Amino acid sequence: MIQKPGTDINNQGLTTQRSLSYGYLKSALLLFLLFIVGFMSACAPVTSSVLEKKPVIAQPDKDTRVIKKDQIQQAYQDFTMSSIALSRGNYGEAQKYLESAIREDPQSAYLNRKMGLILKELHKYPEALVYARRAVDMEPENVAGIALMGDLSALTGNDDFAIEQYQKILDLHPKTHRIRLLLTTILVRKKQYQRALNNLNTLIEQNPELVVAHYYLGRINLEMNRYKEAEKAFDEALKLNAGLEPALFDQATIYQMTNREKEAARAYERLLELYPDNISARERLVALYSKLGLEEKTLEHMKKIREHSSPGAPERQALGLIYLRQGKIDESIEELDLIVNAWPNDYKSRYYLAVAYEEKGEIKKALEQLRQIKSGSNYFTRAQIQIAHLLIIEEKYDAAIKVLEKAIALEQDKIELYLMLASAYETQEKYDKAITVIKEGLKINHKNVDLIFRLGILLDKTGSNELCIEQMQKILEIDPDNADALNYIGYTYAEQGIKLDKAIELIQKALKLKPESGYIIDSLGWVYYKKGLYDKAIHYLEKAANLTKDDPTINEHLGDAYLKKKKYEKALIYYEKALSLKHPKEKLLKEKITGVKELLKKVN
Repeated sequence: MIQKPGTDINNQGLTTQRSLSYGYLKSALLLFLLFIVGFMSACAPVTSSVLEKKPVIAQPDKDTRVIKKDQIQQAYQDFTMSSIALSRGNYGEAQKYLESAIREDPQSAYLNRKMGLILKELHKYPEALVYARRAVDMEPENVAGIALMGDLSALTGNDDFAIEQYQKILDLHPKTHRIRLLLTTILVRKKQYQRALNNLNTLIEQNPELVVAHYYLGRINLEMNRYKEAEKAFDEALKLNAGLEPALFDQATIYQMTNREKEAARAYERLLELYPDNISARERLVALYSKLGLEEKTLEHMKKIREHSSPGAPERQALGLIYLRQGKIDESIEELDLIVNAWPNDYKSRYYLAVAYEEKGEIKKALEQLRQIKSGSNYFTRAQIQIAHLLIIEEKYDAAIKVLEKAIALEQDKIELYLMLASAYETQEKYDKAITVIKEGLKINHKNVDLIFRLGILLDKTGSNELCIEQMQKILEIDPDNADALNYIGYTYAEQGIKLDKAIELIQKALKLKPESGYIIDSLGWVYYKKGLYDKAIHYLEKAANLTKDDPTINEHLGDAYLKKKKYEKALIYYEKALSLKHPKEKLLKEKITGVKELLKKVN
């Protein structure tokens, strides 16, 4: 069958084993980039004076220009004053003196590079780029100038030009490690992972003991879900530096993501012996011990989180989320409430405080917290979706729609808002309006598979089956391994009783991608039912029902299959269960139940 689309609002952001991969990798990528910045700032940059000899300020070419003696002296004096200001950390004053020096000697590539560096430190990147370009025009093969151009291009969003500049340097000086690392950073940002890996492998060949290269190699492989390669790279990094905190953390994460919970727990314990203040690791450890049923260990580490932070401190957020995940709602509210009172703009804590209130059934308080989350924050979109969700539960559809329309006006690029607004209309069976909303979202991103998938569902609900299939096929053009689209097409064919062999092919491919999906297994069983292979159908439908116990349609399908095998008692059990689960076609199901009961009377 087709899994009902929708937003799993209540569980957003809570670190479960199922959500660990997405949630962790998203935050870990930020850690990865921050780590790169930290490492490279500790290195002597190519664009610093450490690697470039300070030339005489004016070296006039008698054939092309003449600089008066007093101009030379003035330029040198201004440069000296600029250097003194820089040594004091006064970049504004340094800029003033250097501008004067450049006026006296405008053809000095060195002075123009220096001005570019100062403006870079002042975050005046477009202005800095002007001076950097001048310097490179004067000295086209000067590595420091090219590197500065690359740095500033990256900072102003021109990644392609930055890549070009860094590659020029590497062509001239292949062993310039900092530049290769910078190039790798940009390639990762552009999701050119294989090229980034090639750069890192080159770097490791040049310097096998460069710890950071092994670590980056692991991070990129982790982004690509290549866990074995990532684990090997982190192991190499830790052989060279056993106390490298990010590598220890990521190594433990791989164990956790590959269901090696005990190894993960030991790895987090090792990390915490070295870094007891790593709240993220301790939070993970609490979740692991809780999952493993080790209550004493769970409580021990929760106690340590309290010891390493004070009530109301942002660090206690982890504790509040752990309580929430464990179902200790009052304790969660207590921790998170202290934080938002001390830090009103901690919108993550405020969001989960609202979730805790919702879990407790205090909807009014939940809405009160959500409405305080302002536009521009990372949690604004989630908050608006949650507000709409709560209003829809109370059947306040117009209010929910107004909230979402206002949110879209403020943040037009948030696809989730279009999906939720369409869902609000869909709940009221206003399919045409829902389709209009989805089409507006597709104007923002015409290749967004979530929008295309929802459009297909809505077209299906309006009876436009062929148009629905077209949308699902469009998804497969973008993402050939999209299990949901494969399943939807296959299930639709089964429902129509057409192309059943093709349906099996599509659904089996989907099942390889999501082998534990009860909905996809149900689809396969339903195709076999349509082909009249009832024993085979029952085999898969039983498996689907065990995996997804509370779905009414799966139970109805199983009832239908048992009915065909004349196993009326079993058919009745599954029909009645489907009815108890609020089957959308209640009248039809009641008719089936009545029919089975009559058959049982005849048999008995």
